[in-house]
Amino acid sequence: MPKNFYKILVASLIVFLVVLSVFLYFYKIKQNSLEVDFLDVGQGDSELIQTPFGQNILVDGGPDKKVMSRLAENLSWWDRKIDLMILTHPHDDHVTGLVDVVKRYDVKKIIYTGVAHTGPNYLAWLKVVRDKKIPVIIIDHPQTIKLGDDCEIEIMFPDENLVGKTPENLNNTSIAMKLVYGKTKFFLAGDIEKDIEHKLSMENIDLSADVFKADHHGSDTSNTEELLRKINPKIVVIEVGKNNQFGHPSGRPLKTFERIGARVYRTDLDGTVRIASDGAKVSAVSANN
Repeated sequence: MPKNFYKILVASLIVFLVVLSVFLYFYKIKQNSLEVDFLDVGQGDSELIQTPFGQNILVDGGPDKKVMSRLAENLSWWDRKIDLMILTHPHDDHVTGLVDVVKRYDVKKIIYTGVAHTGPNYLAWLKVVRDKKIPVIIIDHPQTIKLGDDCEIEIMFPDENLVGKTPENLNNTSIAMKLVYGKTKFFLAGDIEKDIEHKLSMENIDLSADVFKADHHGSDTSNTEELLRKINPKIVVIEVGKNNQFGHPSGRPLKTFERIGARVYRTDLDGTVRIASDGAKVSAVSANN
């Protein structure tokens, strides 16, 4: 064998070991942290949770296929697994993107309320879920889903069985939950409005959280100061599209966020917002920074 061959072989081995060491270093860091990506999907909601235990959890999917490119940006190319998919409620700006996710990713389990709705995108999602025989859990009471040591999802609402029911206001059927990792907490509640916010505020439950995803895209129908004082977040993330026809976010909630001293991120201005937790504190990095 020529000497150059051995030199190339040794150099290649060294490069491989360096790359492997860097990969294992960052993998170890990731394993000890939780990341929540508030995905920039336009006028809609979608959050990707990556737990310290290697689980991928997707909450809602936005109004179109844009969620697919956002997932590709935030998951490794070989990672085609969604361990848990949560649909907060079946409005188009939350469910539409999930149709393609179910088709193209290996979705292990689904959580939703079972509420009745005739929207074509919701019906398409239900059909593909049935066709792929994905196990589903119906949320009809507060409960805790353990994800690992010091990591869990606390579901606070709904507190009744909504299967087959056709409520007047679908927003108020949204699943409201807290994601807890160590001492850090994230409050995610879809599009709940003032009535449900008041209901939660009056109950004897701990609503405090470091991070608050603004309810209903920062709408004036939600985000009451009563609820915000209970949560007392350090960071507020508003998932909203640019120049949207609904006027989101509204001025009153923005002033409330300012009064409570929260740092506000917006997907229309900041792109996808990534927030990491080491179990003791959270840190936020927007895509445009």
